[in-house]
Amino acid sequence: MNIIDIIIKKKNKEELTEEEIQYVVNNFVSGEIKDYQMSSLLMAIVINGMTDNEVIFLTKYMMLSGSILDLSNLSNVVDKHSTGGVGDKTTLIISPIVASLDCKVAKMSGRGLGYTGGTIDKLESIPGFNVNLTKEEFIKEIEDIGMAITSQTSDIALADKKIYALRDVTGTTESIPLIASSIMSKKIASGSKNLVLDIKVGEGALIKNIEDARHLANLMIKIGKENNMKVICLLTNMNIPLGNNIGNSLEVLEALNTLYYVPNNNLTNLCIELASYMVELGLNISYEESKQKVLEVLNNKKAYNKLLEFVKYQNGDITKLPKSSNIYEVKSEKEGYLTNLHSLEIAKLSSNLGSGRKTKEDKIDYSAGIIINKNINDKINIGDTILTLYTNKELPQIDKDKLFVVSSMPNKNVKLIYEVIK
Repeated sequence: MNIIDIIIKKKNKEELTEEEIQYVVNNFVSGEIKDYQMSSLLMAIVINGMTDNEVIFLTKYMMLSGSILDLSNLSNVVDKHSTGGVGDKTTLIISPIVASLDCKVAKMSGRGLGYTGGTIDKLESIPGFNVNLTKEEFIKEIEDIGMAITSQTSDIALADKKIYALRDVTGTTESIPLIASSIMSKKIASGSKNLVLDIKVGEGALIKNIEDARHLANLMIKIGKENNMKVICLLTNMNIPLGNNIGNSLEVLEALNTLYYVPNNNLTNLCIELASYMVELGLNISYEESKQKVLEVLNNKKAYNKLLEFVKYQNGDITKLPKSSNIYEVKSEKEGYLTNLHSLEIAKLSSNLGSGRKTKEDKIDYSAGIIINKNINDKINIGDTILTLYTNKELPQIDKDKLFVVSSMPNKNVKLIYEVIK
């Protein structure tokens, strides 16, 4: 068996056997298969896809490529994952809500894939915050405060860690089989038997349309069943950014403000829904009862205090978030209603300001990013500030028409959650 034959087979749209997939995963981890060969196979998978069986085998051997975390001594463990989008800081908001309700949140998160930072990048923007917990520290923190978030430990789903870093810099992020196997191999290896998935759909997401999102949801539910895991998927809108802050420390700040002030906006409303489904699985109660409990811990500030407790437990100092030296305002030249914010273009701009990575070695500027000063359908006057940009660089070229749209009539088609699939 050799990698060149396997690449050619996938290039020719043939189905790989379980043995071939096992060979690829094991030999890529050991270094026998080189990055350039794996990149070639990944591109063939992106272009030609995989059958469900291929994805189940890929997930299995990625999961078996490292150690498996045993959380069987912890009760009510529940996990969540978002496929990533612009301004998506839901983990930082939902985890404290769920942990305040006698559920345990054991979260292993990744770094940025694409234009924006991942959950770990956001947490690393908090001075002192330790994202590298040992397994013992991870489990002890969950026992002590009900939640912990750590960087994917080096020996969990080893193959995924290597493939994930390669996909980020080879144009192979947008692939349903690769997204499904990456997420599910980590989640199964991380030990939770309950999982809520937030599948982002739209221009600012890896998944661009509802059909692909349904396919991904059903595939991950199928992989979950194969591995004795309950999975609920929400398909959510990423044509507009989530919340108002984009960029690592700016998103931490928005998470804090969301838990403290509980504003009525798309970010808060999505977090309430995701947390309710997590509590439904974790406590095995009805969705209605779960939602009631979620609203209680938001309103009595228990969830806000849990976030502060969590940051302190992992040695972070939330009072010392970094600040940018340069601030620029992007103003409207039209009057009307803000009918669209182009997620992808805003994400690209934020990345150019310093908040994202172009190569896996790139350093992120944790203070850089964008605050969106207006919400969809807000009334806009000429000269109103729509975006505030934060950076330590010179301002890049900006084409306002690519970033947002001001129209004479409001946008009636802004839906937050498209579907819930169980």
